Amino acid sequence: MATVKKVLPGVGPKFPQVVVLVGATGDLSRRKLIPGLFHLISAGFIPACRIVGVSLDEIDVEAFRQIARGALEQFSSRPIDEDDWKVFSDSLDYVPIKAGPEALKAAVAKAEASLGGETRRIHYLSIPPNAALSAVKMLADADLVTRSRVIMEKPFGTDLESAVKLNARLHEIFSEDQIFRIDHFLGKEPAQNVLAFRFANGLFEPIWNRNFIDHVQIDVPETLGVGKRAAFYETTGAFRDMVVTHLFQILAFMAMEPPTSLEPGPISEEKNKVFRSMLPLNPADVVRGQYVGYRQEEGVDPQSDTETFVALKCLIDNWRWAGVPFFLRTGKRMAEGQRIISIAFREPPKSMFPAGSGVASQGPDHLTFDLADSSKMSLSFYGKRPGPGMRLDKLSLQFAMRDTGYIGDVLEAYERLILDAMRGDHTLFNTAEGIERLWEVATPLLEAPPPVRLYQQGSWGPKNIHQLVAPHAWRLPFERAWRDPDSNAG
Repeated sequence: MATVKKVLPGVGPKFPQVVVLVGATGDLSRRKLIPGLFHLISAGFIPACRIVGVSLDEIDVEAFRQIARGALEQFSSRPIDEDDWKVFSDSLDYVPIKAGPEALKAAVAKAEASLGGETRRIHYLSIPPNAALSAVKMLADADLVTRSRVIMEKPFGTDLESAVKLNARLHEIFSEDQIFRIDHFLGKEPAQNVLAFRFANGLFEPIWNRNFIDHVQIDVPETLGVGKRAAFYETTGAFRDMVVTHLFQILAFMAMEPPTSLEPGPISEEKNKVFRSMLPLNPADVVRGQYVGYRQEEGVDPQSDTETFVALKCLIDNWRWAGVPFFLRTGKRMAEGQRIISIAFREPPKSMFPAGSGVASQGPDHLTFDLADSSKMSLSFYGKRPGPGMRLDKLSLQFAMRDTGYIGDVLEAYERLILDAMRGDHTLFNTAEGIERLWEVATPLLEAPPPVRLYQQGSWGPKNIHQLVAPHAWRLPFERAWRDPDSNAG
């Protein structure tokens, strides 16, 4: 048997885990969940683990093991140690959905017996939202609710009414503290670094308010299209798929008040205060777009008005943020793939610099967080150009996680969130109250959506996005590139 690697005490769950992976042969499972579980087990983050795969495919456990091995070879970012693979492979079992709740109950009982002693269960529902309740019922029929937690994929509902109904149905079987509504954006190291940056540094927290910040942009363009997700995307669109479940959650980290502690309860409460302070979305402050060629994608209605792009302005009506606009943008088939928070600071009220000095010519100072896994931050500011006279250039201070030597310690987002759910830590998950409030904020937009405007693939969206953000400008594309830590430049 492979040697379990030492990890920091208290990082993983206290008890051995049985993972019921519903949708085990699907795309998310192969790309993220199986590689993530393999790393968590082989690195020693979980004391002991068994995985029971469940899906519609009528295959046996050996076929599932072959799927898991193929997933690791194709999608794992780390080398596969054969001893670790043997341990992982032996931990796998499989039950087709057609076999029914009794077969699933027996497989979990077998897994728990092999672990010995006290165990806990994690049910990961890696399935479309419309299949979630039937999966939850199967778990209940298999008597797998006690000692368990359930991870739900997004989107959680499609509007306020459906979210309230879904929560009510879930609460008939699972208590709220057993439910983990996942948002993989919040599992990313850079997203959590926003909290560290804000609350651990006396330099920035005093200026984190309407007196010093002019506006905020959260920008998540994607170069990918809808791929094989057309059936899902047609009923969802960019707003439901990305804004409610991702961008609004990032906004909450950016805008929340200091929690009393870094415990799940206080952090969730501060996030929910942000959501309660958000003004309902004004459809006039929203741009919906669709990339040219979307209607020709396989599985898409030729007359579809589903948006593949959305940009919007939202306002937080509280003491800290009153009057500061938050601009959010995301879309498919865009010019670049980025995950950026950009904070624009107010410019000085008056300039003593001579005409032609360059002051204010390149916009306000910005603090920028790159939420990609490389975890980068940049602070731009004006400085004097060397030589006679007073000429100013925009300069920047930059940080990348690679500079620290810790980049190898970064957990992938799903790995971090699975580990947190096993430990019962709700800090990075959405609450029932929060998700229902966000659908309430979104109701005016959902009831009266603006028309969809076409945009070219490889562009930055419909042309009227510039009117939305005026008199400001979109931060992407950047005028200055991130510095390459591997380059020899100073």
